[in-house]
Amino acid sequence: MNEGARSAYSSNFPHAKLFGDRLENLDPASLQSQLGAIDLLLASPECTNHSPAKGKAPRSETSRDTAFQVVRFAETFTPRWIVIENVVNMLNWHRYSEFKSRLVELGYNTKEYKINAADFGVAQTRKRLFVICDRANSPPEITPALVLQKSARDIIEWDSKFPFTPLHRPQRAKRTIERAERAQAILGTSTPYLMVYYGTDGSGGWQSLDKPLRTITTLDRFALVVPGKSGPEMRMLQVPELKAAMGMPKRFIAGTGPRREQIRAIGNGVCPPVMKAIIKKLLATKSVHPPLPSANQSAK
Repeated sequence: MNEGARSAYSSNFPHAKLFGDRLENLDPASLQSQLGAIDLLLASPECTNHSPAKGKAPRSETSRDTAFQVVRFAETFTPRWIVIENVVNMLNWHRYSEFKSRLVELGYNTKEYKINAADFGVAQTRKRLFVICDRANSPPEITPALVLQKSARDIIEWDSKFPFTPLHRPQRAKRTIERAERAQAILGTSTPYLMVYYGTDGSGGWQSLDKPLRTITTLDRFALVVPGKSGPEMRMLQVPELKAAMGMPKRFIAGTGPRREQIRAIGNGVCPPVMKAIIKKLLATKSVHPPLPSANQSAK
């Protein structure tokens, strides 16, 4: 397990049992003897090698195959529900149909949802695939929350003492200046905006503060630019702001490591308001009990 992920998890759930080895090295039966029965299995298989953000770089099938660890653990624990989260491009994986069929063979009804966190009151456009599995009945519909959409402006800590530096200084990268010039050509020099690094969606490397933040990744990619006394000034968005843009509560601890590791933990996370809406829907169906195992299953 990545040390940053370990730090973030143990900091927020100090009383939970944490098994930090690779899933392939863990024995589900041994874990079940320690943990007992469970109702819900939450899984976010490795997504880097599904993500379009990787561009044309080679894909690792070994990494993608971590999805089948969900099947291996479900076979032993047989939870009522499974919720699997990943990037939408997982649907294009050549083994996705096989993966889904294996879950169906275990007795799960499955349904896919493409969910944008911005529709659930999160100040971020974060589109993710959620595969919901239920052993008792068809998974419930997951509909957008009836809330006002938040913008990037809502998560900026305007009164903070986070330091700014001049936009125009000798060591500033040429591409950064070009991003700023494209933004200022539309907004002028008196309107704050965000510069966006590591993206190729045709936006010109910047975005308005009046829209939800673009997708947070594991990289430090957002810089706030504001007018200053001697010209535009900038600073990177900080951990508290990125947490807010994920819909995470202020009490959430993004680990105890360096800032880079904390940002990585945040970018690898699932937006709590989205997961909360899903779990709430599942619990509403809890009175419907899963069927008894078949004779073949009992024989196993």
